[in-house]
Amino acid sequence: MHTDGSDGTQDARGIRPHPVPRPAGPPPSAPPAPAAPPPPAAPPVPGQAPGTRGGTREWLDAPRPDAAPGLWRQGYVRPAPKAEERSGLSRPLLISMLISFLSGALLWSLWQDGDIPYQFALLRVFTPNDWFHSGTTAPVGLDGSYALDVYSGAVFALLVFGFGRIGNWRAALRFFVEERPQPGRALASALLATGLLLLIWNYEIPLVYPVLSLLSLVFGEEMFRSQFLTYSVYTLITLAVLWPFMKLGDWPGLVRTLAARGGQPGSAPLAAGPPAVAAAEWPELREAGQHQAAELLAAELRAGRMNDVDCARIRRAWDTARRDPGRVKEFADTVLREGAAAFTHPSGDRDVPGRSARHDLLTGQVRLGACVDDERNEAQSRGAGAALDPAVLGTSLLAVGPPGAGKTRHLVRPVVEALTLQALTGGCAVIAVGAAGVPLGPDEAFDVVVKPGNPASAHDLDLYAGTADPDEAAAFLAEGLVGDLESVDTRRAATALAQLLGPYRAVHGHFPPVPELCELLQGLPGTLDPLREALAAAGQQAMLRELEARSRQAGGATDPAPALADRLGLLDRPAFADFFATGGGSGPLSLRAVARHPLRVRIELPGRPHEEAARLLARLVLAQFLAVTADRAAPGHFACLVLDDAGRTLSRDTVGALHRLRAAHAGVVLALRSMSEVPEPLHGPLHGAVGCRAAFSGVTTWDGRGFAAAWGTKWVETREVAKHTVFADQPLTRALHALRRLATGKEVTTDAVTVRQVERDHWSASELAQEVPPGHAVLSVTTVDGTRADPLLVDLRS
Repeated sequence: MHTDGSDGTQDARGIRPHPVPRPAGPPPSAPPAPAAPPPPAAPPVPGQAPGTRGGTREWLDAPRPDAAPGLWRQGYVRPAPKAEERSGLSRPLLISMLISFLSGALLWSLWQDGDIPYQFALLRVFTPNDWFHSGTTAPVGLDGSYALDVYSGAVFALLVFGFGRIGNWRAALRFFVEERPQPGRALASALLATGLLLLIWNYEIPLVYPVLSLLSLVFGEEMFRSQFLTYSVYTLITLAVLWPFMKLGDWPGLVRTLAARGGQPGSAPLAAGPPAVAAAEWPELREAGQHQAAELLAAELRAGRMNDVDCARIRRAWDTARRDPGRVKEFADTVLREGAAAFTHPSGDRDVPGRSARHDLLTGQVRLGACVDDERNEAQSRGAGAALDPAVLGTSLLAVGPPGAGKTRHLVRPVVEALTLQALTGGCAVIAVGAAGVPLGPDEAFDVVVKPGNPASAHDLDLYAGTADPDEAAAFLAEGLVGDLESVDTRRAATALAQLLGPYRAVHGHFPPVPELCELLQGLPGTLDPLREALAAAGQQAMLRELEARSRQAGGATDPAPALADRLGLLDRPAFADFFATGGGSGPLSLRAVARHPLRVRIELPGRPHEEAARLLARLVLAQFLAVTADRAAPGHFACLVLDDAGRTLSRDTVGALHRLRAAHAGVVLALRSMSEVPEPLHGPLHGAVGCRAAFSGVTTWDGRGFAAAWGTKWVETREVAKHTVFADQPLTRALHALRRLATGKEVTTDAVTVRQVERDHWSASELAQEVPPGHAVLSVTTVDGTRADPLLVDLRS
């Protein structure tokens, strides 16, 4: 129990060289002052570049258009589709359009000349006999003439529709109109509409007379005695013709674009609106009336005293302050007083040493590589950068690849580095767990570095995560100790631990240290008697019943206490003698502090000969993280746990708890050498629990099956060409075929092409195992709001 109000963030032994940062309180108010330079005592500006070839101003002003999840947004340009990907006018399409047009024109000409047999038979069936002379289609009166006009117009419409479908004229419209950029798209559709209207009103296309004749037959000729009704019908005909061309050319979209720009394409905005202000001039502060603060920050940028971390940190502080009008003045006073060093992280750091990846802190992205120009990648992603950010890491990430595939170098290390940078802006807390020697970043990049079993470690780890609830502590302690054992029920193990932790805490005021908990679990004679006597003397009848229940269950066939004691004995070793202390004089790091404050924590697991203890600690950290993030009422920052080696750390309960992290604004990154390190019944649930997946080069087909099933299938167009032998009937043709066989040595054949839509895996298991080049990975992401992106082949070395 931490009685000093430190949230378990104080060191257990000695004074640390780098104290754990405290959450920054509200800055003291001060009277506004004119723009003044920051005091000399401000932390120095790091020399690390913000990730662009230019300075911080160029980075801040760089365009960041919207892009699909998983794509690097800074400077993103949607690649133009290649010629074969566009719905172009291929030779077969041109031929079909020409044939359909000529066929339709010929049929309409024959119709007009009356050369089609029985062409008016259907008209005589649906009209009265007295409208036409006997045995002919010569009209007796106006009704017959009107019927002929309507009938001819209907036949013309059917011909246009039928031969348009046969010739696939829609593809031509898509090529010439829809795929053109604005305003060319609207102009092309307007020209087509104008030409069609000219043909209609010159009566070259039978539309006006059939419509007027139909209205005359239905409502009578009297309606056209009114000029208003007549011109209303003409207007409706014109609008009906224009309507499809308006949609085809997206005229409303062009109007909205021109209205937003205040003029024609390429023109400057109208004088009524203020000119666009560069992001480096802090327009959001100027719009709120904080001109002094904006001028000071812009001057800091011009002088080179701000980096990308400073910009992102101050922007985040402004976003928080503007939600409460009472805090705007406080924000401005702090900026005027401290300049670029305002709202610095409690550690005083304004950057991390030795960046190894490219980051964009305005979007929270870290660039992993480039999407390969491969047909299996979407056209919009080819050549673009692949990136991760908290919006996708909030769905958790599973990365699988053999040793040497680059999981740590190309994925885990950049993600950890990005999260530590975002922690300096106040937007993230990170726990990076890896073995000794794994390059997760230098110690200076973290606020707390815990090295269990290393005497040089300045920090300790709280096995109970700073909780005061025996049941909660027992739950994640049981998961960490025996969560990987199928022979032990984790719930029964949690009950056995709670029956000991509760009474011990009631007597001593804190949970037992590792040696005493081992003795209690072993149930040696006399170990429970002191607790029983103290509880009886204090009148703790409820806890006394708990202890008696433990005594009755001890030694049974299903008692989990022996297995718990054996596993806990891995930590009851001389190498860990000074770690995991409890009591009033200790204050080890509690993961609950990570859920409350933007801390940067690295846990370096012990190596040989304590590999089993390292696995136990990794399971315990995972279980604690799932517990402390699940009960966050109003998470203000993103919390992420990164396990560089998650083998043998997952169980049914932890996999089920991964789903709840999305609502808690938290996520985990799990790196595995193979899915064989996870119990086989959990393979499917694990793939379903995470939203982001990465399959590295060298995965086996067994591992690839899970990825293929998770990514599903897509519809693709396939072409099958079959060669059929041609048998000639005529003597001359047979002679020509014989001569051809003599010259080529092959039979005369013809090709039969079949085009079908079939379902195919995005990436099959064999493709993942055989076709992912070294240094590459297949990455798929999902955002916390459920937006999914297709898996992408990413070159991690570019």
